[in-house]
Amino acid sequence: MYKKYQIKWLLILSAIMIICTSFLGQADLSRTKWCHFLDHSIKIFVPIAGCWMIDGYFLTNNFRRLSGYPKYLLSILLGIVALLVLSYLIDQINPENYFYANKIGYQTSKDILLHLGGNSFLSLICYFVFSNRYTSATLKKTMIEKGLLERAHLRAQLISLQQQISPHFLFNSLSTLKTMVNDPSAKKYIVHLAGVYRYVLSFNEHYLTRLDDELKFISSYLHILNERFGHMLRVDMDIQQRHTALLLPSLSLQLLIENAIKHNVCSEEHPLYISITTTDLPALKVENNLQPKRSRLERPGTGLKNIIERYKLLVDKPVEVDSNNGKFTVTLPLLTHESNYN
Repeated sequence: MYKKYQIKWLLILSAIMIICTSFLGQADLSRTKWCHFLDHSIKIFVPIAGCWMIDGYFLTNNFRRLSGYPKYLLSILLGIVALLVLSYLIDQINPENYFYANKIGYQTSKDILLHLGGNSFLSLICYFVFSNRYTSATLKKTMIEKGLLERAHLRAQLISLQQQISPHFLFNSLSTLKTMVNDPSAKKYIVHLAGVYRYVLSFNEHYLTRLDDELKFISSYLHILNERFGHMLRVDMDIQQRHTALLLPSLSLQLLIENAIKHNVCSEEHPLYISITTTDLPALKVENNLQPKRSRLERPGTGLKNIIERYKLLVDKPVEVDSNNGKFTVTLPLLTHESNYN
C-alpha cells in the first residue's frame, strides 16, 4: 500500500511535467480544449505512475540478493523501460496529437534515441524524488518511534518495584538490616530482597538485558514470592544454555510472573503453576494454568501491555499471547545484538 505522501508527490510531479510539456508543446494554450488537455495529461501521467510504482517497489522492499547500487540502478533502468513501453502503448491506442507541432515518432533511430534520452532523464527525476521523500518519511518515523520507546521505558520504570520508594535508600537500609538480624532465614530473605533492588537499579541504564542476568534476578524474586505463597506458587524453569546470552527487555520476566499472580487464583486448593522455557525460535515462553480471579474483569495486565509495546518499538517480531485449553501463554522473542534495537 502506498502512503499518502507518496501519492501526493506522484500527483505533484505529474502536474509539473504536464504543465511544462504543455507550454513547450504549444504556445497558445488559451485555444486548447479541455478534452485535449485531459488527453495530454493522461499521456503524461500514466507512464510516470508506472515508473513511480517501480521505484516504490524497489525502495520500500529489501531483497536478499540485490542491494546497494545494483538495486538502485535496476530500479532506474526498469523505470526507463516502463516509461518507454507505456508511452508507446498509449500512443498506439490514441495517436491523436493536439499539443506538439513536431511530434516525435518511433520510426527512426534518432526518434528512439530522443525518446530514450527524455525518458531516462524522467526516470532519474522520479527515482530521486521518491527516494528523497521516502528517506525523509523514514527518518521522521524513526524519531517518533525513538520518542515512543523512551516513553515506554519510562512507563516500565513506573510499574517496576521503584514505584513507591527510592531503591538506593531501601538497598542501603537492607544492607544495614542484614547485620542486625540473627535468624538465618531472615538474613537469606534480606539478601534476596537486596538482589532484587540491585537489579532494579541497573534497569535504569539499559533497555535490554541478557537472559542469564534476568534469570538471576528472577531467582531472588521467586525466593521472596515463595516466602509469601509457599506451595501455592510453583515455578518450573527449563532454559537451554545456548540461549542465556540472548537479550530481552529488562524486567519482562518479572512482569509476566507478577501478571500471572495478579490475575489468577493462587491458593492451597488451586495452586498456580508457572512454566518458564526457551524454544528454538529462539524465544522465551512463560505459561501458567488459567484460573482467573472472579473479582477481576478479563483484561490484559498493565505489565503485559507494556512488554508488547516495548517489543513493537524494539524489533519487528510480535509477542505471542495465547489463552486456551486452560493455559495462558506468553512467548517473548529473544534478541541478539543490543545495538540493533536501541
